[in-house]
Amino acid sequence: MGTSTLEVEMKFPLPDGEWVLRLLNERGAIWRELLEQIDEYLAHPVRDFARTDEAFRIRSVGIENCLTYKGPKLDAETKTRREIEVTFATGNEAREQMRELVLALGFKSVACVRKERQTGNISWLGLEIELALDQVEGAGNFLELEICTAAEHMPAAKAAILDLAAELQLGPCERRSYLELCLQH
Repeated sequence: MGTSTLEVEMKFPLPDGEWVLRLLNERGAIWRELLEQIDEYLAHPVRDFARTDEAFRIRSVGIENCLTYKGPKLDAETKTRREIEVTFATGNEAREQMRELVLALGFKSVACVRKERQTGNISWLGLEIELALDQVEGAGNFLELEICTAAEHMPAAKAAILDLAAELQLGPCERRSYLELCLQH
């Protein structure tokens, strides 16, 4: 079943992730399994997503598959944007069928972004922040802090993420997508 929410997110480059992992663990982070994600980004047949600041992708995490649309960023400080995600059948065959369908509709493959992702969460200022330690092929290591929420809760979500980033003494936020970073390398 699909969802439509606002994704309030900040992403930070991590030249050395060990120190941030230690700080997160000291503050109660709970980690889940390491995942491999493959994101194939697609270009719209008549709309320039690079110009409109949108994204459309097929994501595979193990055998799980989904289509994701991300709307333009809504503020200058975070990567807050509308996100619509729809899961579809599992496995490589289903992924290839979906890929064939969107290509038949006129979409074009732009690039694949591959990453290893360690996911987790932490309670901060009364909210649950999703954590992702990413090793992105061709782009480097990053920490993502994210809360998916309804529009009316966006200010609280943004405040919690900014506060945790300050607590961890993270450097400047990276607003470019992994796709943009990989295409620039």
